[in-house]
Amino acid sequence: MDIQPFPADWQTALVLVAHPDDPEYGVGAAVAKWTAAGRTVRYALACRGEVGIAGMPAEQAGPLREGEQRRSAAIVGVDDVTFWDFPDSNIRDTPELRAKIAETIGALRPEVVVTNYSGPAWAPGAPNQRDHIEFAHAVAAAYDSLTDPPAWLFENGPDPSHCEVVDGYTDVAMSSLAAHKVYLSVLDPQTPVVEQARQQVEMSTPALPGFGGRTVGFILKRHR
Repeated sequence: MDIQPFPADWQTALVLVAHPDDPEYGVGAAVAKWTAAGRTVRYALACRGEVGIAGMPAEQAGPLREGEQRRSAAIVGVDDVTFWDFPDSNIRDTPELRAKIAETIGALRPEVVVTNYSGPAWAPGAPNQRDHIEFAHAVAAAYDSLTDPPAWLFENGPDPSHCEVVDGYTDVAMSSLAAHKVYLSVLDPQTPVVEQARQQVEMSTPALPGFGGRTVGFILKRHR
């Protein structure tokens, strides 16, 4: 299947993810492009990442990661960031989670929804996290439950159906990911945070034939 350009006929998007840093690991450059064009993007996160920093108690890590996520989002033009307090590392496709997702989509009425990748692996030897898989399935189920769903539902992942060209926005995406300073410094103490951010953004924005530059890839899951 040929990869298509990301749709252009929309003004509001909702990025639904499981954890802090999930947007920055994948779609930050695309979000920066969208907000620079005057589009409205909002984030909603299932948890605060409270068990995501090794050696740090949850009651300290949760507020710290929330603060890093808010600063990171602001760098790419997103000021509306909501946290739901589902349990980090134990996010499951439950009726409660589906209901929260459906309630949020219904209240905000975005035209585009972007969420985590639901596949089992990003590449051979690179398994996806269970939280991501379960959350993405919950988003799809919530979307299907709506009588008037958004026009588009995408996952950010490999083997995309659509791509957004992000030349000119990778530097701001790197700065946005680097705002997760404490998280990244503990995750890989041997590699400077800025270098970690550069490597990740370069990996997640490949240059694809026919697009003329770096891209963020999206998998179309639903369209009405």
